[in-house]
Amino acid sequence: MDNSNEFAPVYLRHDLMVEIGRLEMAMDHLVEREPTQQQQLRPRLESRMSHLLSELGHLPA
Repeated sequence: MDNSNEFAPVYLRHDLMVEIGRLEMAMDHLVEREPTQQQQLRPRLESRMSHLLSELGHLPA
């Protein structure tokens, strides 16, 4: 019997949390960039963060 499907949400949650952490670090380091780059990157990072948090919220507990 294959139990890999039972662990899929656990792996997905882990992957989402890792990616959220990477985005948080990227957002923290925005201050080291030129203002023009900050204006270009911030909306993309915030949009990606919003998407990941939404996906995380839809996973079973």
